[in-house]
Amino acid sequence: MMVPLDPCNKPTSQRRITEGDTVVVYERHDSMRAVTVSAAGVLQNRFGVFRHADWLGRHFGSKVFSSGGVGGKGGRKAGGGFVHLLAPTPELWTLVLSHRTQILYIADISLVVAYLELVPGCVLLESGTGSGSLTTSLARAVAPHGRVYTFDFHDQRADSAREDFEKNGLSSLITVAVRDIQGEGFPDEYSGAADAVFLDLPQPWLAIPSAGTMLRQDGVLCSFSPCIEQGGPGAVVESLHLWPGGPGFEPASLQNYCARRYNNIHKISLSQAQIATSLSSPMSHIRTFEILLRTYEVHEGALKSATANEASSEGSSLPGKKRKIRSAGEALDSSQTSSVIARPCSTARGHTGYLTFARKSVHGSQTGAAEVCPTS
Repeated sequence: MMVPLDPCNKPTSQRRITEGDTVVVYERHDSMRAVTVSAAGVLQNRFGVFRHADWLGRHFGSKVFSSGGVGGKGGRKAGGGFVHLLAPTPELWTLVLSHRTQILYIADISLVVAYLELVPGCVLLESGTGSGSLTTSLARAVAPHGRVYTFDFHDQRADSAREDFEKNGLSSLITVAVRDIQGEGFPDEYSGAADAVFLDLPQPWLAIPSAGTMLRQDGVLCSFSPCIEQGGPGAVVESLHLWPGGPGFEPASLQNYCARRYNNIHKISLSQAQIATSLSSPMSHIRTFEILLRTYEVHEGALKSATANEASSEGSSLPGKKRKIRSAGEALDSSQTSSVIARPCSTARGHTGYLTFARKSVHGSQTGAAEVCPTS
């Protein structure tokens, strides 16, 4: 079961593992797996053999040692391998779930939850359930009294996602349905009832009219697009501006969010007809973000004080003399302090996709001309 979403429930550290619980087995930072606990179950990996029976009654977060066997060295503690038993959270679930489709990861999810302005009690419509990575985080954001209504056109994917949500104790927060949102739109029963709408579709512009109808005034829409043909000053942004006969979209900008700074963003003025259409529409604040990931290695190390560093730089060795290489032990002295050090990895995942946001304006609140800021 997912960590308690109600703050009135016990913290994770006080919960004990029982039969049927889903546990995230943490082997190392890049190796985790979800395991359903059963009294007769056995987990075997490179660190040894772990019997589920030994996990029952332990607190989540416990460190458990192998029982010997493959990967073990004959002792439960002396020389044996170990793993940590973690309670599933939306962040951990994203890393261990079964991939039925491509999923959104933490960098994208955090931006979605923040810019959709989700708080407990919100009602959200999602199209494109997929593997349920984002849906799980959305459920936590609206818990304990909100609701996520998620739709997928694929029957088997919807059934698998529903099983995962039930297993994680989220069925009271998430309703899964099979529906082709691109072709049919959202059900009319949700018209004007949604605080936010999220679209993850091959052709999201086809669902924008329906999504706009579902939103309450001041509600927020988000569309995820994996490539520039769907994001940026293209089909999505154009359809948001020029939605004939319905709520189009007003001030727009496309921004590149990444670790590096870009100064070559420029504005492209829309035609007078486009400006007139956008000013008369009840939608506003269109923004598109490109998500670029950069991994950092973080570890704790000892740093000498600024004074000691300056002294060492001034007192450099004489010309022609080789400087003595000091060992790590010799480098330690009373002027050193322990600090957390981070450095970027040499490789980065890079582009993950584009996120376009728009707000349904309160009638009569639109001001200003529309503008598009494309990335380079």
